[in-house]
Amino acid sequence: MRSLIMTYTSSARQPDPKPRPTVSRVSERPPGDPESSAVNGAANDSNVVPITAAHAARQGASWHADTSLPSPETSAKGKKSTPTAGKVRADALRMLGCVRVATVRQMAQVITEEESDGRSYVRRAMVELAKLGLAETNGKDGKHQIWNLTPAGQKALADGNELPPRPKAGTGAKAVRAGFGPHAVAVTDTILTYTDTVLRGGREYLTDWQVEVNHAIKETGLSFNTDAVLAVPTTTSEVRLFELDNGTMSQARLAKEVWDYERYAGHRVWEGARGTIGGTYPFWQRHRYTRSKTFPRLHVVLAGKAEHLLDNRLRALTADVQGITIAVWANTLPRLQRGEPWYEIGVDAPDRRRIRYPEAVGR
Repeated sequence: MRSLIMTYTSSARQPDPKPRPTVSRVSERPPGDPESSAVNGAANDSNVVPITAAHAARQGASWHADTSLPSPETSAKGKKSTPTAGKVRADALRMLGCVRVATVRQMAQVITEEESDGRSYVRRAMVELAKLGLAETNGKDGKHQIWNLTPAGQKALADGNELPPRPKAGTGAKAVRAGFGPHAVAVTDTILTYTDTVLRGGREYLTDWQVEVNHAIKETGLSFNTDAVLAVPTTTSEVRLFELDNGTMSQARLAKEVWDYERYAGHRVWEGARGTIGGTYPFWQRHRYTRSKTFPRLHVVLAGKAEHLLDNRLRALTADVQGITIAVWANTLPRLQRGEPWYEIGVDAPDRRRIRYPEAVGR
């Protein structure tokens, strides 16, 4: 996989006068000294749904402890105690509120950290939640039922102040009924894998995730949904962006989606008092990720096909996004699950991005 510097081209590829970045393997470390994770709303764009962390900045392991899924209790002898039915139901509601859809296997991975026994606890809990009208299943991923909250389940979480405010968050039921359940399940797998292997705390950070987050700029008509956003700040950025392809998109379409992030990052807006010349500023830094020093890194995860085919798509994507001026890391889901390093296929270059997108539209 060191040979990811390829010569493939695509219609999504754009000219770039500067030398193109080479591909290198990189490992991501858990956040050490995070800044505040509060993200301001987009004052000038009603289509933007702000990413909001559950609380103010936290320090050490106590950050978010009150809203995280609790770790399984252990007895004095060091053995895990059997979770109570009410506790499993509450944890399942919180998890579905974060990731939107999940299978029993995925919920057991987080709630009980057990295999077959854990699944039986969760399965019974989901049957009870369905009877209460708080959760439902609308499709399957293979043989596994896909669960999601009902509007009543979302309201129960909101009434209990269990999660940070999430405007316009859907239940995911329509997507599952339409046949897009496997993609949503793969997004959940990506979230759980990244949280476990990089953040090293599936429960502690689960409430920092949001799915299907809209990014839009009305002036240009650009609008796209990010599959998942992690609001755990680093020293330079408030969030990390995640885009997953479950093997259903063409290579050109996948490349275009990645380039859309650069178009979003490159858009500039005018600011200045009346009667003054003013100046242009990045839209994202003024109205979306206001505490970030750099545009958030985009993580692209490839899934849904045999591993050798995923490797081919990774090579093609690497070639198609050469010259892009945002930070892009890519990996396949199987490699991510094995804890293998990411591939850096795009480097943040604000100076080159400014040349490519010099002026605000309509000024």
